[in-house]
Amino acid sequence: LPAMGEPSMDPSISAADSTAQQDSLFSMMDVFLISLITGLFTYWFFFRKKKEEVPELPKMQSVVAPVRDSSFIEKMKKTGRNIVVFYGSQTGTAEEFANRLSKDAHRYGLRGMAADPEEYDLSDLSRLSEIDKSLAVFCMATYGEGDPTDNAQDFYDWLQEADADLSGLRFAVFGLGNKTYEHFNAMGKYVDKRLEELGAQRIFELGLGDDDGNLEEDFITWREQFWPAVCEHFGVEATGEESSIRQYELVVHTDVNMNKVYTGEMGRLKSYENQKPPFDAKNPFLAQVTENRKLNEGGERHLMHLELDISNSKIRYESGDHVAVYPANDSSLVNQIGEILGTDLDTVMSLNNLDEESNKKHPFPCPTSYRTALTYYLDITNPPRTNVLYELAQYATDAGEQERLRKMASSAAEGKALYLSWVVEARRNILAILQDMPSLRPPIDHLCELLPRLQARYYSIASSSKVHPNSIHICAVTVEYKTKTGRLNKGVATSWLKSKVPEQKGSSSLVPMYVRKSQFRLPFKPSTPVIMIGPGTGVAPFIGFIQERAWLKQQGKEVGETVLYYGCRSEREDYLYREELARFQKEGVLTQLNVAFSRDQAEKVYVQHLLKKNKEHVWKLVNEGMAHIYVCGDARNMARDVQNTFYEIVSEFGNMSQPQAVDYVKKLMTKGRYSLDVWS
Repeated sequence: LPAMGEPSMDPSISAADSTAQQDSLFSMMDVFLISLITGLFTYWFFFRKKKEEVPELPKMQSVVAPVRDSSFIEKMKKTGRNIVVFYGSQTGTAEEFANRLSKDAHRYGLRGMAADPEEYDLSDLSRLSEIDKSLAVFCMATYGEGDPTDNAQDFYDWLQEADADLSGLRFAVFGLGNKTYEHFNAMGKYVDKRLEELGAQRIFELGLGDDDGNLEEDFITWREQFWPAVCEHFGVEATGEESSIRQYELVVHTDVNMNKVYTGEMGRLKSYENQKPPFDAKNPFLAQVTENRKLNEGGERHLMHLELDISNSKIRYESGDHVAVYPANDSSLVNQIGEILGTDLDTVMSLNNLDEESNKKHPFPCPTSYRTALTYYLDITNPPRTNVLYELAQYATDAGEQERLRKMASSAAEGKALYLSWVVEARRNILAILQDMPSLRPPIDHLCELLPRLQARYYSIASSSKVHPNSIHICAVTVEYKTKTGRLNKGVATSWLKSKVPEQKGSSSLVPMYVRKSQFRLPFKPSTPVIMIGPGTGVAPFIGFIQERAWLKQQGKEVGETVLYYGCRSEREDYLYREELARFQKEGVLTQLNVAFSRDQAEKVYVQHLLKKNKEHVWKLVNEGMAHIYVCGDARNMARDVQNTFYEIVSEFGNMSQPQAVDYVKKLMTKGRYSLDVWS
């Protein structure tokens, strides 16, 4: 401004000395113009400044960005840690195991930290040797068809592409898998093998946990041999008896602004009141239930069809995707825990991590009330793991009960057997344990610290977005059974979904949800034949598939053969979507409908029996028609039996030996022509 202002003085001086009116006029004009320009510039300067301040606000978001902590090496050096336990976790179990291992380290004069690989730069593994007595442990769950969990995807991609020299790295891997699945513990096996290929030194053998058996026992057995191997490698010894170490401290809020208190949100405070896309696991969408009807006509079970309204959510889905829902625990169970522990459940509190350097500040969103934590954030219905029993034992005032708890948490054969029979097989949840051990009355805050997080439940979507762009359909069966102790246990999510009243105002009709993408996809070409095998609620994704094929046909596309193999117990009891399937068949979209009623005759008939019956047609579709095969439902028996049936059909009509037939089917899987969406 001064630079522009200085020349403006000259015309005004010359005007005073001059008698020429024209000069005076021009000088006045100059002054006027310069004043105008100066005024405009001044206005622009301040206006511009305000504008420039706006983009600075998002910089506050950098607080949640993982960039500042991307080096786990620097964090370990800063906090004096030498053991890092990475976890690839989809349901929270691998994270729980990682926390237990990192907590164990102090017993051996070492310091551990559990770490989410998504938050760090894993290429720093090559620098871990800079830390004395350093070790990297990996608790890796396998998800879906041999895939990494969502939070381990980047780590998996890096391992595949990495050309790093990890010769200074010492490591151990514990895998979490399920033997009923085709690719048992694929992720654990891959990480173990790949780290060795990159030059890292394995200090203890790969552990393979099987969730179809007893995952907790597999972990304990591995862990009790793992630590002695660590001691031997580093020349350290256990420092003494195991001791209970609290990870969080309790802060009770007596005078708190209730607008700052979490009431069930998964991430952002008040996110359920002020919904903002995109919607995901940390920011679920509250969908209105517009329909909730019973599908079966008889029998003991309750099978239901729900429709969730996703209008205005910008949520997109495809046939074959999964919908995840966040359920709530039964209020009567929550109230009983409060009564037994003599606690005011509406007390507002926070559990703050004693380790100030930890990325995980709280075990669940805080501040919140005990009631909210036990209702929305904590798993109170599954049998607790042994580490929970061990930590709780100190609060049992009866010596016999305390000894029993410690024994079940021990690695002794007798203790493992007792835990298996008294907790796992009897399906005792935390409430049942408190009821059956009258002297066990732990502080509720320590109980809340120990219980695992309540996880989202996944369902195969039973609709096509081409036909239902603004709604997602769910097909589910309520889980309800009597335990060995005579208690009635109910499935958390299905009981909660069953209670949802369509279109009713308030939370009674709202479901927090998000969509998880799947590889379970219809062929790219509509003319490709499809063979769908889905008994029970396994029919769900195929309702979406058939809807989509019908829509494609309406668009004038050539649609290939659409064959369904469906099974249920009885035609009169639980034949799901009977009318819809009959209509699709009448319209010519569903070219073949094969239904197995397992209990309507003396000998049980299942879907695999119908496949054998139609083996020639099946082989023709697969071999000549290049058909895609889809299997959805129970992994333990059905999926395995169906796969064995395909081996037999391929062997018979393809003139192949059993190993050749197996290889043929495996190649179909590799090419994406044999897809599974199964659960155990």
